[in-house]
Amino acid sequence: MRTFLWLSGAAMLAGAFMASIALAAVNVKSEPSASFSGASVTVTGGNFSGLGSTPAIANLTVTGEATYTCTNPQGHASPGQNPVPAEEGSSGPFNLGNSDHNGRGTITSITASVKAPPTPSAKEVGCGGTGSTKWSVTLNSLTATAAHLTITEGETLVFCRNYTKGGPANGTEC
Repeated sequence: MRTFLWLSGAAMLAGAFMASIALAAVNVKSEPSASFSGASVTVTGGNFSGLGSTPAIANLTVTGEATYTCTNPQGHASPGQNPVPAEEGSSGPFNLGNSDHNGRGTITSITASVKAPPTPSAKEVGCGGTGSTKWSVTLNSLTATAAHLTITEGETLVFCRNYTKGGPANGTEC
């Protein structure tokens, strides 16, 4: 009886070990690349194999900055001097389709965009002297400056990449 229990326990441990090795065996056939355009980042071209039958889910998050123009009470506009952090944007979950394609998944196109933050004060954006509340602040531009791509299978992170505006299109490892 002891031998049976010992062998059963060893078999379960071996099975768990092999499952963890299988999850770690994701092959990147082609790395996804990112392109930055205004407030948006689009990631395309990732091709993966060895994902298994659990759906692999990609999520792209982006960060960036907002710039503003300030207008004084006399109607004269001047650009703000201090960019303000934009609100983070997310693509939401994107299914790579691996559970329907024998463990092979592809990123066709995922896009995420930053959003305008709540309107800051003239002082926060660097115009209006001592922060006069008489100046009006108008959004001038939103620019995505960084992106973070994750791919998970269940609770397991299987791929992660960071991208920066002006950096390499295929990003860097997390």
